[in-house]
Amino acid sequence: MKHVVSVSLGSSTRDHQVRVNLFGEEFLVERIGMDGDLKKMKETIQRLDGKVDAMGLGGITALFPVGGKTFFLRSARPLLETARQTPLVDGTGWKKVLERQVILELDRQGIIPVRGKKALLTVAFDRYSMAQAFAELDCDLSCGDLIFSFGFPYLMKGFKTFHRVVQAIAPAVCLLPFAWLYPTGKKEEYVEDAKKYARYYQEADIIAGDYLYIQRYMPDQLEGKIIITNTVTQRNVQDLKARGVKTLVTTTPNLGGRSFGSNVIQAVIIAYLGKNPDAITDEEYLAVTEKLGFKPRVEHFC
Repeated sequence: MKHVVSVSLGSSTRDHQVRVNLFGEEFLVERIGMDGDLKKMKETIQRLDGKVDAMGLGGITALFPVGGKTFFLRSARPLLETARQTPLVDGTGWKKVLERQVILELDRQGIIPVRGKKALLTVAFDRYSMAQAFAELDCDLSCGDLIFSFGFPYLMKGFKTFHRVVQAIAPAVCLLPFAWLYPTGKKEEYVEDAKKYARYYQEADIIAGDYLYIQRYMPDQLEGKIIITNTVTQRNVQDLKARGVKTLVTTTPNLGGRSFGSNVIQAVIIAYLGKNPDAITDEEYLAVTEKLGFKPRVEHFC
């Protein structure tokens, strides 16, 4: 049996464990939340190192591919260097290949008409390939990085504007503590202000990005909206239904009733292949994802 663990900086209330059979081999996949405690996170990675087949780094992104450059979050470097024996990944290697593919395929196959829609991508810095896909489909794209990460009420309109701004500020942003940029621990569990930026949600046809960013200022009414995200719990799904969401898409597949994060899926693929993450190509990620039958989760609520 293969054992894959996501050690997440996020809340332990979102923990989950599932056993899945992939081509005749059983996988135990679990997520363990650290409630925002970086010290505990490092200790847990050290405890699991060499005892599991692959680990995911959850609730914190270390690598940010932007165009031809990859930026590294300084506060995440010590965590990635903690594991000495077990491969440890943050999901970026899988996400940058598959998220673009998912958006394009949703439109190409007619599952969800994406082309030309108004799309709000809450934070595009960690979803550059998704932003690219919306741009390729001629969407009216708004990127909310300055709002959802820093609280500045300014939307970046269009992919070119986003690319220009993020290239300029990324070196400085990557020096900041991750807790300044992303809700962790108990901050994951509630909507901060449902009215503050409600108009940005209401103006969009599609609201996309990390679920915790989407939830951060999520208004009570989201009638007819399409949500494209990654990790959601059953409680999150019920919340979206209650707000009137039309369709939910998770770019990661449903495993045992739960959509795990990109770091988990990348770690599962690494455990399946038994290879060093640096040796896995984009083409292999695509091929193995298809082979394992990992497809985006699509739920139509109304």
